[in-house]
Amino acid sequence: MKARYERNLNALSKEEQESLSGKRVCIAGCGGLGGYLLEYFLRIGIGHITVIDGDCFEESNLNRQLLSDESSIGSSKIQTAKARAAAVNSKITVTAVDSFLTEDNSEELLKGHDLVLDAVDSLAARRLIGRQCAKLGIPFVYGAIQGWYAQISLIMPGSSMLDLLCGHGTEPVEKSALSFTPAACAAFQASEAVKYLCGREDVLNGRILYVDLLHMETEILCVEL
Repeated sequence: MKARYERNLNALSKEEQESLSGKRVCIAGCGGLGGYLLEYFLRIGIGHITVIDGDCFEESNLNRQLLSDESSIGSSKIQTAKARAAAVNSKITVTAVDSFLTEDNSEELLKGHDLVLDAVDSLAARRLIGRQCAKLGIPFVYGAIQGWYAQISLIMPGSSMLDLLCGHGTEPVEKSALSFTPAACAAFQASEAVKYLCGREDVLNGRILYVDLLHMETEILCVEL
């Protein structure tokens, strides 16, 4: 066991830690949620990480996106993510895809992964991920934020959870995200991912975690699917 992972032990067994090196996860989006998810997975030792995003950093990202700084304005998010990955954990295989997910490319980009992480910021993109994951038989960890609030769930193939969460609603007119909200949401998503990848039973399948950082309250809603 490498020294870099020794502090993971006891919380994770040696067998669980070693198993993570053989897992393949895909992070769809590399902004507020995605930057933190990448950081968490690099540090815990997931062996292969695919990151997908076709966007560039802009000034409005500076309040919350871990990978952004003043020198990166106008730069490719995915190239910045690739450089960050090499600096944090050069032993991890990172596939950086400088493109948005579309109907045409999503199946090819998502297939072959053990788990997909939702780090997008639109209902349309989230529904696309849900459709393709269901088709490919891949679970995905849903995460969404607004202001002080976040919600997280593990959505298994064949589940109708995404219909409940997204439905046929329209995109919100106003979006807000504080610096700590995506970090908190991504922490819950990452822990959910690691539990699933390690085969643990206490996951959010069929449940939605609501996080209220303003009043420091959490609630888990169980759903009949």
